[in-house]
Amino acid sequence: MKRADRAAVWFVLPSLFLVALFSIYPICASVRLGFYRTILMLPWLGEKFVGLENYADLATDAVALQSLGVTLLFVGASATMEVLVGAGMALLLNESFRGRGLVRAAVLVPWAIPTVVSSQMWRYIFNYRYGLFNFLVFGRDTSRYIAPLAEPWLARAAIIFADVWKTSSFAALIVLAGLQTIPDELYEAAEVDGAGAWQKLRRITLPLLKPALLLALLFRTIDAFKVFDLVFVMTQGGPADATNVLQFYGYKKIFAEGMIGYGSAIAVGVFLISLALALLYIRLIGARVLEPGAAR
Repeated sequence: MKRADRAAVWFVLPSLFLVALFSIYPICASVRLGFYRTILMLPWLGEKFVGLENYADLATDAVALQSLGVTLLFVGASATMEVLVGAGMALLLNESFRGRGLVRAAVLVPWAIPTVVSSQMWRYIFNYRYGLFNFLVFGRDTSRYIAPLAEPWLARAAIIFADVWKTSSFAALIVLAGLQTIPDELYEAAEVDGAGAWQKLRRITLPLLKPALLLALLFRTIDAFKVFDLVFVMTQGGPADATNVLQFYGYKKIFAEGMIGYGSAIAVGVFLISLALALLYIRLIGARVLEPGAAR
């Protein structure tokens, strides 16, 4: 190796070490634990190798299957709305107007707020006694109220709304970056040909935005599948497991019930589903985006 190559390797090694220590090792440890039955409350039993038994139990666990359904609902609704809302925000922020830089910075504030803080804020807003939600609906009449976090479907809608509020700006940032790569000459040529705003959007903007939209949808889908802190703060998986997503269910199995092997199997399942969804997006949508002339 040349001296410059050796120096580059030494510069990269610390980053690789940290990635291996904090990412690769926990993943491998979780995969290994998924094949064992370990119960924290019964440490004298030790680790017992059970093979795929944890995964077989997971496939027949009614609560786990319900949690998977809740997770898929959350991922589908939140990721779709975040990309749509983010695309609308990006189209507005791409226009020229006074104070555009300040507005762009302000749009990113919800995304910059820690999830625990924003979740606590929305928990207070949806509180049935003193929350802002009931005040906006019923005013000062305290005899009538809605308890969104105590009703199954309202609780699901509440966590979806809270997630969309926080992370739509992230999708907007990705789409805005895609918009700025579109040459202005294309719009000028379309105006010369008599194209209106809707025709320019449909014929130029959307086809050329496919890579950015795919990237935003991919990131938000994977991130939504890992949701934990939002549910932990707002609902604790309730009411009646209505918002019990897979990540939170795995947390309860490990830290509340001490079933490390079973909880690790849940974590591995979430990882595999996220990987499958990522590959599906790239297969079905990414290939078309990368085809020559796909945007014509």
